[in-house]
Formats: sequence, structure tokens, C-alpha cells
Amino acid sequence: MSSERSIAIFSPGLLGGSLVKTILQRMPGIEVRVWARREEAVEEVRHEFPSVITSSSVEDIIRGASLAILCMPVQHMQVVARQMAASDLADDLIVTDVGSVKGSVVAELEPVFAGTKARFIGSHPMAGSQRTGLAHARGDLFHQSACLMTPSENTRREDHDRLRAFWIKLGCRVREMTPLAHDRTVARISHLPHAMAVLTTLAALQDDTGVLDSSAGGFRDTTRIAGGDPDMWAGIFLHNRDEVMAALQDASVRMTELLEMLQSMDEVALRRFLAQARALRDLLPAV
Repeated sequence: MSSERSIAIFSPGLLGGSLVKTILQRMPGIEVRVWARREEAVEEVRHEFPSVITSSSVEDIIRGASLAILCMPVQHMQVVARQMAASDLADDLIVTDVGSVKGSVVAELEPVFAGTKARFIGSHPMAGSQRTGLAHARGDLFHQSACLMTPSENTRREDHDRLRAFWIKLGCRVREMTPLAHDRTVARISHLPHAMAVLTTLAALQDDTGVLDSSAGGFRDTTRIAGGDPDMWAGIFLHNRDEVMAALQDASVRMTELLEMLQSMDEVALRRFLAQARALRDLLPAV
């Protein structure tokens, strides 16, 4: 049995909608509430999930909830969090999020809830897709995905254990790290790959989209994530600016090395360079 009685999801996009589906499947009997900013989105949620309580009122959705999850882009979280903090909150409310940045999010949101009954703990389930919106929500999106929790020195053990149990119940493999360690790690394994997919797409297609007529699976796979939501990714890049810039600087060094090998026709160095990349890629666990 879960210790949660009512879970409030704020913003029913891909991740928020997938949370609703997964909770309904894996945690039957628990009340689910969904907040959406636009009335059109409220109606979409009502049509998709008739049993879910839905509203565009933050105060109505947070009332009585034991767990609230912020699922909007990171740059919009603080505004909604302040509205939540000004509402009537349950004594046992835990607030978390699914954002891809933790340093700025934890620094902004912990103080918002510090003077309330609620407590904030950062979370980041490493699950998603280049597709966006409720229409693409999946009930298996979190199955076996890593969820990175970022408790702070202010986190109470009982709150930590409750939130960890929730993510495990949804099928996640939970890991814990500091917000700064999170941002450094995720910049390398998520934000840099997205940036490189964007750069590859622009370099390949900006001057001549006609080359797509000759493209194959490799180009599609390499650039797939460049199809992500620009609003969400602009917020991620800016909120994790320092770590993304450091990762891009390292990528730039490798790019320069490759250019120099090609300019000098150094086949030995080039083979070594490619072999090193393959060996490191082979370390990736099989899915």
C-alpha cells in the first residue's frame, strides 16, 4: 500500500500525463488531481481521464494533496510553486518535480515552501521523448528508468523515504546525489547529446534540406532528440548554463582534434580516436 492518499500533477504534458497513467495503473484507489493552465487542456484531461479531478485553479488542485509534482518547464516552476505555497496545504504535503535541472530548481523552490506546511525535494526521472503533449503520454514511460533524487540538508528522513517509495512504486530505479552533482552528470549524458543533435541538424540541413532525400537511419537516430520542445530545452540550457557550457567546451576540444587529424591525414591517430569512442560507447549497459 502507498502512503499517499491524493496526488496532484501540475501540467499534463508528456511527463505529467504519463505520471497520471502510471499512477492509475500501479496505485489504484489513490485520488489523482491534475492542474492545467489552459481550459482547453483541462477539457483534454477530463476526456482522457474521466476519474481524475481536473481544474485550472492551483488552489483547488493542491487542496488536500499529500504529494504534488511539478511537470512544467523548469523556468515556469517558481510561479506555480508560489501559488501553491499561498494555498491551504495539507500537513503532510511533499512537493517534488520532474525537471532536468536541479541546482537552480532546489535553490528557488525550497525557500518558497520553507514557511509552509509543505516540504520540497527535487526529483528527475530520466524518462521522456522528443514528442510532447498529453497525446503522447505512456503508462510505461517510467518502467526501469533511473530517477535521480536530490535531497538536501533540510530534507526530513520520513519525507525522503516516502518520495523514494513513490518513485519505486512507479517502476523507477532510484539514485541520489546533490543538486550540483546532478547538474554536472546530466549535462554530460542528456544536455550535451541534445545540443549535439541540434548542431548536427543545423549543420546538415540549414543550407540544403534536399539532402534528406538521401538520408538513412543513422541520421534519423542521431538527430531524433533535436525534435524536443524548444521552450523546455531553452529553459534547461539556461538554468544549467555553466555545466552545459563546460560540456560543450570539451566537445569543442574533441572536434578540434578530429579536424586536425583530417587536415594532417593522420590515419593512425584517427583510428585510435574512433576506437576509443567505440570502447567507451560499449560501456553503456544493454537495455
